[in-house]
Amino acid sequence: MKILFVASECVPFAKSGGLADVIGSLPKALQELGIEVRVIIPKYKHISEKYKEMMKPKAKLNVKLGWRNQYCGLEELVYQGIHYYFIDNEYYFKRDSLYGYYDEGERYIYFSRAVLAALPYLDYRPDIIHVHDWQGAIIPLLLKAYYGSEFFYQGIKTILTIHNLRYQGIFPNTILGDLLDLSDDYLTVDKLEFNHSVNLLKGGIVYADAITTVSPTYAQEIKESFYGEKLDGLLRTHAKKISGIINGIDYEEYNPENDPLIYANYNASKLEEKTANKIALQKQLGLREEANLPMIGIVSRLVGQKGLDLVECVIDDILSRKLQLVVLGTGEAKYEKMFLEIAKDNRDMVSTNIRFDNTLAHRIYAGADYLLMPSLFEPCGLAQLIALRYGTLPIVRETGGLRDTVLSFNEYTGEGNGFTFFNYNAHDMLYTIDRALSYYEKEPYWDNLRQKALNSDNSWSKSAKEYSRLYSSLMS
Repeated sequence: MKILFVASECVPFAKSGGLADVIGSLPKALQELGIEVRVIIPKYKHISEKYKEMMKPKAKLNVKLGWRNQYCGLEELVYQGIHYYFIDNEYYFKRDSLYGYYDEGERYIYFSRAVLAALPYLDYRPDIIHVHDWQGAIIPLLLKAYYGSEFFYQGIKTILTIHNLRYQGIFPNTILGDLLDLSDDYLTVDKLEFNHSVNLLKGGIVYADAITTVSPTYAQEIKESFYGEKLDGLLRTHAKKISGIINGIDYEEYNPENDPLIYANYNASKLEEKTANKIALQKQLGLREEANLPMIGIVSRLVGQKGLDLVECVIDDILSRKLQLVVLGTGEAKYEKMFLEIAKDNRDMVSTNIRFDNTLAHRIYAGADYLLMPSLFEPCGLAQLIALRYGTLPIVRETGGLRDTVLSFNEYTGEGNGFTFFNYNAHDMLYTIDRALSYYEKEPYWDNLRQKALNSDNSWSKSAKEYSRLYSSLMS
């Protein structure tokens, strides 16, 4: 099978969040199963020069975009055995940031149309185009509307993966004719219309041959009004083609046995080196250097979705426990301010780091004892998977992928790899933190829990097989 991934970002070329990690690692796992996967993304300004120098020009073409006739350069790079293609247009993509511009709709509709126009130039005809999130979600519709009668495109199937339903690509309905060249027949509630606007993600939901989300629980949650972001009715209508496949993580990048970014390498039989990572982290951050102080890490976007309003409600109670708190991330001003203030008032017990810092993230995963992730909703979540990989026990709310990957510890059966709570309630979270702390250095539970986390498998191998089955079902 030949699969073309279409996404707005991909590690190591461009990243703003977890989507880039998925697009950077899942194709490698699929290729190990004999599936030929290639990836196409925009050629952004800030892609490293070392990668740009490796790109080879593939084609030059024009892309029709309403009344516009836009240039498109197609470039190719083979990296770690994967073919990557880049859509080159400096007007749309030579900008300082990936996202956040006034013409986002035009940028990514151009990208989607350029992908389809460029297919005959790839020397590679995909059996399935696998699009990710709203930036490429209109491709299934455009494929049917404009290319259905062309021989080259006939029989190509499409899959849409929804990584986060909250982001839908909603724009004024004038883009229907101005950018998409579609008639008002598509501006109906069962197609693209959404509150008198055009919703690009709806296009993918309606017209893709299959839909996946990034965890089985999230696939069910989005059919409910609380999680459905006003698309729950449409998703229930298309429920038969929706499935949930849990994300994995790159076990080469995240491996405590040989991670070059952490202070000391370790595994399930060398847990004393995990303690060495904690002491070194305490020293780096100016915290009290004390090996037997429990440390909770938060590596996250500092936004409401991540459950930080719960933390805000009981932050004084959390700090009254004898523990250290290490925070890394950026986000909403009120949460940045809260964590900065508590760090100022508790210098030897709290470290707040308002930035993106990949090295520090690895060191927190390796040095902390617990990872706190009390999300309001979480399509999949990668932080809890990385934490488990480093033997750091997750404390999470049971939602989305957190529910699918973290099982609350049961001391009677020995089952479980973390600590969970269900209700979105600050005191339920605080109770769960206390429960987790009650097992800190309590034998035989403590080492068994950490070893179980370290030995768990959250790689892409299992999920890649599920994608392979889905691809095969579309081809049959």
